[in-house]
Amino acid sequence: MEIATWNVNGIRARQQQVLEWIERDRPDIVCLQEIKAAPEQVPELLRNLAGYWCCWHGERAYSGVGLHIRRSLSSDEPRFEHPEFDFETRIVTARIENLVIGSVYVPNGGKDFAAKLRFLQAMESYAADCKARGCNLVLCGDMNVTRTDQDVHPKERKADAIGQRPDERELFERVLAGGGMVDVGRALDPDNDQLFTWWPPWRSMRQKNIGWRLDYVLASLPAATRITRCSVLAQFGTSDHAPVIAHLEP
Repeated sequence: MEIATWNVNGIRARQQQVLEWIERDRPDIVCLQEIKAAPEQVPELLRNLAGYWCCWHGERAYSGVGLHIRRSLSSDEPRFEHPEFDFETRIVTARIENLVIGSVYVPNGGKDFAAKLRFLQAMESYAADCKARGCNLVLCGDMNVTRTDQDVHPKERKADAIGQRPDERELFERVLAGGGMVDVGRALDPDNDQLFTWWPPWRSMRQKNIGWRLDYVLASLPAATRITRCSVLAQFGTSDHAPVIAHLEP
């Protein structure tokens, strides 16, 4: 099973790229963030994506997430849900047998840092509750937090920068610990200090790989042990984020 996530930074601007990516890599589960569109604004070819059960959860010109599940994984349409801490259309989840999958767009925090911390705290509780219920949980998306300085290029490191602050990093670690979850990308590539998923959109930062790692596949232990690879498609697309795709063995 291929599980993929991408902050597209505008689904209408990236329509053809999303279609090309899905056709090329054939992910079984597609998580999208920052779609910046209400469901009725999503281009028709994507709104009813052939071969997928689709959920578009967005508002005009801001935030928004998508979650798309290949129909071969579920004969009936999954129940798409939004945990009670969802605001600004930032999370959608679905359950496939014992696997709960979520597409998540954590607030950046630049305009309201307290709201970001509240969201992370609620996500910690949600992950812990899934663990207590014995669910395999996979949360994918733009978490807007770098776990450590290793996840930021040295030229971009700043201790008080939002996305690098100790308080938000501590909360992110609590999400992982509370849910018994693994940061799959880092677990499979522990020593790579050039592993980034977002680059400032100026001065050829992406071409120079001067970036941050903000996009993750987080998986509870039973699921994480079945993930054999997790790749950043750093050269694909014109979003300021790159897609991330993980392979989950049966």
